Amino acid sequence: MVALMIAEPPVRDVSLQVQLTPTQAKVLHGVRSGQFNKQIAHDLGIAEATVKAHMTALMRKLNVQNRTQVAIAAQSLVPHIA
Repeated sequence: MVALMIAEPPVRDVSLQVQLTPTQAKVLHGVRSGQFNKQIAHDLGIAEATVKAHMTALMRKLNVQNRTQVAIAAQSLVPHIA
């Protein structure tokens, strides 16, 4: 498991700890980089359907509704995903 901290806006001095699997962290990195599911799947050597499953889990864990919000949330992760 990979533990990541999401920094909240300055108004709230609270952090939310998110537990991600190593593959979820890699998928998150791909989304943050602007890759399509097909590209992420190819890079990780997994099926596109598996990437979609990880995206669903990421949306649930990050409490967001869509891929764009996942990418925005990924930008605020601490430490930053390189």
